[in-house]
Amino acid sequence: RAVPGITNSEGGGASAGRAVIALATSGGFARGYRGTSYGVSASVIAGTGQAMQRDYAYHTARHFADLDAADAIGREAGERAAARVDPAKLGTQALPIVFDPRVGGSLLGHFVGAITGGAIARGTSFLRDALDTEVFGSGVTIRDEPHRHRGLRSRPFDGEGLPTAARAIIDAGRLTGWLMDSASARQLGLAPTGHAVRGVSGPPGAGPSNLHMLAGATTRAALIGGIAHGFYVTELIGMGVNGLTGDYSRGASGFLIVDGELAGPIAEVTIAGNLKDMFRHLTPADDLVFRHATNVPTIRIDGMTLAGA
Repeated sequence: RAVPGITNSEGGGASAGRAVIALATSGGFARGYRGTSYGVSASVIAGTGQAMQRDYAYHTARHFADLDAADAIGREAGERAAARVDPAKLGTQALPIVFDPRVGGSLLGHFVGAITGGAIARGTSFLRDALDTEVFGSGVTIRDEPHRHRGLRSRPFDGEGLPTAARAIIDAGRLTGWLMDSASARQLGLAPTGHAVRGVSGPPGAGPSNLHMLAGATTRAALIGGIAHGFYVTELIGMGVNGLTGDYSRGASGFLIVDGELAGPIAEVTIAGNLKDMFRHLTPADDLVFRHATNVPTIRIDGMTLAGA
């Protein structure tokens, strides 16, 4: 085997697809566009018996030429799985937590869920009173770019036929507005923002297109290097997030950080905080890479709590 320590495979996969998206509305709108997608994935097992650990890797792209090679994906999955063998546990403590880019994008998912027009109109968002205020630090900007070249969610119009446009949802830490479809915009007395999303049936909701957090000014090495004792998250488990209060509690695994270096693997812990505080104490590294529909660099958040055995 190419990666020492790998004992089995849960399988791999590849996909290729072509789609035509067409929309006609009662208001006279009738347009469509085409898209292709390609994907490759692998899931492998390292170790034996009760010590077995699983991990995976995948890549999706609009163009086949942009897709990672299958052997590179398999090797990445293998290296991730092998690194997780024989994990330790930690006791409850407060410490800096660093999110690997593969899991850090989930933080933007929680943020977006709190700024959709529907959540604001219902009063069920912890950010309902945050418009035009600093939600993140001044070094954080989050952009939605529906026309990104080869973006996985690029689209010329939204799910209601309205034009789409690039926008900084967070501009130097400040929340600039909501993501709204027509229904939620009417409820709020505002104009829709071109963020309606829908399937083949049912009414539309609101959501982003190609979303990313801009790279920060600090290297990943420096971001981690300043931590004497911390936790580097590579996997998140469960959905313990309260959209009304912002309370955050999720199972996690990853690696201990000791004197600025990744040390041994850690499993069966819970990381907790409140998203308002987490956003304010968030620092992005400079290692942003566009691989998914939602992309972030490595992220450090100080002041969280880790609960373990």
